[in-house]
Parts: sequence; C-alpha cells; structure tokens
Amino acid sequence: MGENNIQKVVITSDHSGVLLKKEIANYLTAKGYEVIVIGSQSGTAPDDYPDFVEPMANYVLNDKNMVGIAICGTGIGIGIAAAKIKGIYPALCSSPEVAFFARTHNDANVLVLGSRVTAKNTAYKIVDTFLETSFEGGRHKRRIDKIKNLEKKYGAI
Repeated sequence: MGENNIQKVVITSDHSGVLLKKEIANYLTAKGYEVIVIGSQSGTAPDDYPDFVEPMANYVLNDKNMVGIAICGTGIGIGIAAAKIKGIYPALCSSPEVAFFARTHNDANVLVLGSRVTAKNTAYKIVDTFLETSFEGGRHKRRIDKIKNLEKKYGAI
C-alpha cells in the first residue's frame, strides 16, 4: 500500500449531522489530527447539505494531506452533492470494510456518513479505517484513471 500522509481532516454536515460531526471532531482531535469543523452549527434549524459541500471540497482540493468527512441524515444527499465537484471522490461507508476498499481500491478523498443510520462507535471505526488506509495503486490506478477521464469528458457526475 502507498504511504498515508493524512494528518488533517475537514468535517462538515447539515443539521442532521451536527451531533455526529462534533463527536467525530472531538475523537479525531484527541487522536492528534488537525480537525477543521465547518457546516451547520445548529442541530435543530433545517438547512441544506449542498451549501456545506463546496467549502469542505476547497480544503481537500488545496491540501493533499487532508481528507474530508461529510455527514447528512443518510449520507446519500451530501455524497451526491460532493460528487459534483471535480477532484472530489466521496465514498458513503457503512462499515470499516467498505471504508478500507474506498481507500485502497477507489482512492476516495471524502468519507461520507449517515448520522441517522450509523452508530457513533461504528462511525469511529469507519473513520479510523478511512484515515489509516492508503490507495494501493496497481490495477486500481488504471480504473481511477478511467474515472478521471470520465470526469474530464463529462464534468463531475
């Protein structure tokens, strides 16, 4: 596996993910990561997850040692929104095993979680796996290059 240089995490959420976002931010800070928390600050006033994706993406795109974590109720909406940004490769992960493959095979740079469908302790395990795992390259690089070619041809989809 490649060398993992991830030291910084930017984490964002809509209103439904505020509590899990804060818990993960505290967890990662205690582990020594530099954590930037953005997005909704209110867990009660409804807001729109697409509003919080671009600021997170800008951090990730401007620092190769940073990944993003994006959270909404199921993870589906915020993941779709994140996938619209060129260079952002989000992965909605429901288990540590999925997070492992998201990094080793797919070189994902944004972990997507659903606050309503992911228990806190499971989220911690998923986050740990995502941050501690690196892209394998090899046959997977060929596939990632094909994804990037689609992105060039059609834009982020």
